[in-house]
Amino acid sequence: MTIIDNAVYVNGVRHAEPENLEQTFETLARHGGMAWIGLYRPTAEEMAAVAAEFGLHALAVEDAVSAHQRPKLERYDDNLFTVLRPARYLDADETVEFGELHVFTGRNFVVTVRHAETAGVATVRRRLEARPDLLQHGPEAVLYALLDRVVDDYAPVVAGLENDIDEIEDQLFSGDSSVSRRIYELAREVIQFQRAIHPLPEILDQLKRGFEKYQVETDLRHSLRDVEDHVERVISRADSFRDLLQNALTLDGTLTANRQNEASAEQNEQVKKISSWAAILFAPSFVAGIYGMNFDNMPELHWPFGYPYALVLMVAAGALMYGIFKKKGWI
Repeated sequence: MTIIDNAVYVNGVRHAEPENLEQTFETLARHGGMAWIGLYRPTAEEMAAVAAEFGLHALAVEDAVSAHQRPKLERYDDNLFTVLRPARYLDADETVEFGELHVFTGRNFVVTVRHAETAGVATVRRRLEARPDLLQHGPEAVLYALLDRVVDDYAPVVAGLENDIDEIEDQLFSGDSSVSRRIYELAREVIQFQRAIHPLPEILDQLKRGFEKYQVETDLRHSLRDVEDHVERVISRADSFRDLLQNALTLDGTLTANRQNEASAEQNEQVKKISSWAAILFAPSFVAGIYGMNFDNMPELHWPFGYPYALVLMVAAGALMYGIFKKKGWI
């Protein structure tokens, strides 16, 4: 079985490390305390075995196996099923990688199912084991600590996205043709990030509504409110990213249109110049063509001043057309 860690805690201290689920259940029955089982991408058969030992609801088990769930919190009798979407920013690729963390919490157990490459659950376990005063509060302490860790891990993601947006703003005015694609890809990541964080306030509200009913300790209540503050800040910044990218896309379209207009205007100027010179050169060619047809009966064909007259006529016609086009600004 893909069990990453399996331990039973009594009074906040690691008491036993059972070799299998049956021993975990027996240890709980004899010594009490809380079991915390960490799984990594379990199969349907492995999750079925865990569900049989701890009475997990079939629908929640199915979600934990198939993954691809949005963040949510569902209650099945005395058990909670929580889905979180951890994220991490990959500097090498300048992308955001999303995973899934499913948390089953009951009266005396926690089962974490990790569909992500991050080692956040192990870090939370070590931190809580160093704080028996918190861990002795039971499954709620583990759930709140996991929420806190997932939300804290959003900070590097926000910083990475913010840096990418700053780079896009520099690209916009440099004429980089790839900026449109990068804006689109970054906007898609921001949307995925928003989908991961926007359901969190509702999850926290559901947990807060159970404070009195389940007699949650004061320390844990303060911890959850601190998580709530962090969530609000992350959501506010992520929403601002969406607006910035939309503005960047609009600006990119405007700049692209301006560059195209400038290129078109420049092209028109070149066409005008070429047309003007073609017309100027056409005038003497026309006169030369008339007098070069060699007909016997042509005016001024045998006139002594015919040749100078033709030259003057060609130069005058060209000069006249040059003056007209120059005045119009075509050349």
